[in-house]
Parts: sequence; C-alpha cells; structure tokens
Amino acid sequence: MMRTRPLKVALLGCGVVGSEVARIMTTHADDLAARIGAPVELAGVAVRRPSRVREGIDPALVTTDATALVKRGDIDVVVEVIGGIEPARTLITTAFGHGASVVSANKALVAQDGDALHAAAVEHGEDLYYEAAVAGAIPLVRPLRESLAGDKVNRVLGIVNGTTNFILDAMDSTGAGYQEALDEATALGYAEADPTADVEGFDAAAKAAILAGIAFHTRVRLDDVYREGMTEVTAADFASAKQMGCTIKLLAICERAADGQSVTARVYPAMIPLSHPLASVRGAYNAVFVEAEAAGQLMFYGPGAGGSPTASAVLGDLVAVCRNRLGGATGPGQSAYTQLPVSPMGDVVTRYHISLDVADKPGVLAQVATVFAEHGVSIDTVRQSGKDGEASLVVVTHRAADAALTGTVDALRQLDTVRGVASIMRVEGE
Repeated sequence: MMRTRPLKVALLGCGVVGSEVARIMTTHADDLAARIGAPVELAGVAVRRPSRVREGIDPALVTTDATALVKRGDIDVVVEVIGGIEPARTLITTAFGHGASVVSANKALVAQDGDALHAAAVEHGEDLYYEAAVAGAIPLVRPLRESLAGDKVNRVLGIVNGTTNFILDAMDSTGAGYQEALDEATALGYAEADPTADVEGFDAAAKAAILAGIAFHTRVRLDDVYREGMTEVTAADFASAKQMGCTIKLLAICERAADGQSVTARVYPAMIPLSHPLASVRGAYNAVFVEAEAAGQLMFYGPGAGGSPTASAVLGDLVAVCRNRLGGATGPGQSAYTQLPVSPMGDVVTRYHISLDVADKPGVLAQVATVFAEHGVSIDTVRQSGKDGEASLVVVTHRAADAALTGTVDALRQLDTVRGVASIMRVEGE
C-alpha cells in the first residue's frame, strides 16, 4: 500500500540542473510516487535571485534563505545543486543535523571534503548520495559502490569531461589548433566563458578522486590527484599520434598498484590506441572503462553533462534515498577500509612519446640513446627527420617510471645537440 503522506524535498539551486530536477519531479510525479511507495513534494527552493521567473515552480516555494529551508525539520531530502565549496558544505551538514538526507551533484565538494560529509551523514543516520557528481547521467558511482562491491577493481580509465573531449575530437577530425577548437566549443555552448576548470583538468581531477576512492575502498582527496591540462596539445601532437595509430584524449586514470599496496589517481592528455574503446568516444560524450578481476572489462558511455542528463542522475538518487527513508534504513556509505596510500606521480609507470628538436648531424641519435640508457629508460622506437641542419627526433619508450623519464628529459636538455623538447606525452590504454 502506498503511503499518502508525501516525502518533502528541499531544492538548493534552481539553475540549469535544478530547474530540470523540479520539472521532472512535477511532470513525473505519479511515476516517482509509484516507484518510491509514497508521493514526493517539492517543499522549498533556495535561490540567489528570487525575482527570476521559474516556469512550473510555485513562487511561494522560492526563498533566498537556504539555511532556514534546511533547518525546517520537516524536510526529508535536500537536493544540493548549487556547486562550489561554501555555502554548500555548511548547508549539507546542517541538513544532516536537522534530519534530512542529501542528494548532491557537487563534485568539487565531495572530492575535497567527502570524508567529513560521510562522517556527518553517519553521525546523524542519514544518506549522502552523489551519482550526479561524476559523468552526468552515466551510472558510475552506484555500479562501483554496489554492483561491483563483491569484486576487486584494478583500474578505472575514462573521459569524464565533455568540453575537453569536444575540443580534442575537433582537433583530431578537422586538424584545427587548440584555440580554434576551443572557440568552436564556446560558440556551441560546450565551453564556459572561463573554461579553466575544464581545460586545465580541475573538473576531471575532482571526478578522478571520487572514482578512485569508491573503486579502491580508500580515501583519495582532490589534492592526491596529479593533474595536467590540455592547453599545450597541438596539431603536431595529433599528427604524431596518427602515425602511431593513436588519438589524444584527456584521461582520468585511477589504478591499483601491481602489488596491491597503493593506488594512483591522475589526469592528463595522453595518446590512446585507435583500437581502444575510448578512442571512438566523440564530441562532448563521456565514457569510463573499468577493469575488475571477476567482471573483466566494463564500458560506461553517455552524455556526461547538461541539465537533463545530470537531473536524471539526481532523480535516480532521490528515488533511492526516499526508498531508504521509507524502509527506515540508509544506503551504503563510504568504504575506506583498505587505507591504501596514494603513490606520487614519480612512481607511476607508463609509456612516453617524446618529440625533440635536434641538430641534424651525425652522432645525435647515439647521444640521445645514451642519455635514455643512463636513466634506465628503454627505447621502443625512434623516428628521425630533418634537413638544413635542423631535425626532429621522436622517441617512444617502453614503460618507465615518471621520475626516471623526468630525469631523462632534464639530461637531454643539457645536450648541445638538443635544441628543445617539443612535446612529451604519455601513451595509455595498451
């Protein structure tokens, strides 16, 4: 039998995502009630600009006092889609203290303060769900936290930012330079006026921290994630990638060490073979490749941002939290029992593609090869071309530690025959 008394929901933020959440709650009210076992009621909407017309939302529900809304005491679930660290953090912990569970889409906050938020949820016996914080509508958090809870995940490799994938895909398919591709992304609405969080990898790093923590049952904070942006990627890099049968993607990579005693989390642009499933992810789409011992290789693909996809993830969490509330229980919280340390980037082992500008004269290749050998970095292939006293030397290594490669490059820069290091890019997905 369905409960007639509604579960009350407070919505913090009513922008692109929040307005879509409110719309779905209204238009799909009967379906949501049937799936939950009780009706859900939008009891209040906290905004910064109350004068703005919000279609489909009763103006009487709108308030600028978010704190008073979460303190009401009759709120069952708070949906936080305002983003940022504050006031979101304080509002969420206040909601827990006043008897409400929380559904959030706030990747930056969860990545930075997930430990404290989970602790507050446990202290007050409430739920904290945040599927929408990673890759929009693509189910990732719940499969990692629940579906694969009995398995051992060893690697999570993914494209988790649509803006950067659109830009890199445009560079790959049209031969455009970075700025030209960024301008196109901005014109089409895929890039913000200030794209720094996307193109410098901050957005992806926050998602990597969340995914690594869940996948490996350990604590991974945003500061633990190594990050490089993609603003230095050039058309020449794509040309080199194509010669190797690769393309370039901004990847979030979370790995368990071979000995199982540590994990790594990192974000950077990397070459990836065209044969890898992630290489075919086009436009502003996201995709995440998960490797687990028993389940094997799993691929999650779909729109990673936008009002409707993100709202879909929010509503999925809302249904789950409401079901838990009716059952008098809470869902799975943070699992960090392994307490695995996060290794520094210097310990990460991968392949490298290094492009050098060198003097076009005998003995240069021997000098370069000697430097690689002295630093314990094995060379896989070398390609040299040039004329009129100048040449380009492209070296692809076997797998080597980042610290060893850094030492190698520093030593190469000291050679008189090396004019400069044109680019260094990692090779992943092999």
